[in-house]
Amino acid sequence: MTSAGHAERSKADQGPAGDHSPLVAALRTTLRLVPLQLNDELSLAKAELKHKGSRLGSAAIFIGLALVLLCLLVIALVVAGIAGLAVIMPLWLSALIVSAFFLLVLAVCGLVGWRKIKKLMPLMPEAAWQGIRHDVGIAREGRDFDPATLVPEQLSKEERKARQAQKDADAAAAKADREAKAAENGPAPTETELKQRTAARREHLLNLREELVEQASVKKQANYLVGQARETVKETLATVTQGAGGQVIETVKGRWVPLSILAVSATACIVFLRKLFRR
Repeated sequence: MTSAGHAERSKADQGPAGDHSPLVAALRTTLRLVPLQLNDELSLAKAELKHKGSRLGSAAIFIGLALVLLCLLVIALVVAGIAGLAVIMPLWLSALIVSAFFLLVLAVCGLVGWRKIKKLMPLMPEAAWQGIRHDVGIAREGRDFDPATLVPEQLSKEERKARQAQKDADAAAAKADREAKAAENGPAPTETELKQRTAARREHLLNLREELVEQASVKKQANYLVGQARETVKETLATVTQGAGGQVIETVKGRWVPLSILAVSATACIVFLRKLFRR
């Protein structure tokens, strides 16, 4: 496992507190690593798309060349048609007839296409979209929702320009913010580094999964809970014992010390009286 994997494992070991269950610690580490893994996988997907995009560009060059050759072929066929008509009529008349034919076909196709597009305008399903917005508004505000807000307001040219300028400014600010965050995070990892990091993290996640499966057994969790309960009982008994012992000591100090002093004094007094009577 690479150094990145060891670093992540050390962080995972240091993260949860010592009094937590190993199952909870493994779950926390897994929840922390999964978003990082998904982020790196997305970065690898972007890099792969970039490579495929460059290859697609080279393929597009050949397709464009084929289209150019197709256009030249069409031109050659048109010239051949003009030359064929030039056998029975003047050259300029044959070229004019062929051009008129293409112009007629172009006009008919353009007119039919324009009419079809005009019937489809606007392309967005406005009725369905307005209905969805109406339903969302009712779900949010209930009977307080005003359907008149769904009608787009008519803006002047200056207002549209001002709103577009505001959108451009917001987009520029967001882009600058993203660039600043990217600069704070340092240079972007290379594709090789991403592959190594994802492989190390994948191995770590596999180990965590095995640990979760092992720790999730009922017997282990029961043993863990019983152990925690025993430790809690022991600590409670020790605390109670220490408190009771201190109380007993204080009681002895408070009661038996004066009694011992009285006993010593009485003994000394008796001894003194015996010596006095002997004399």
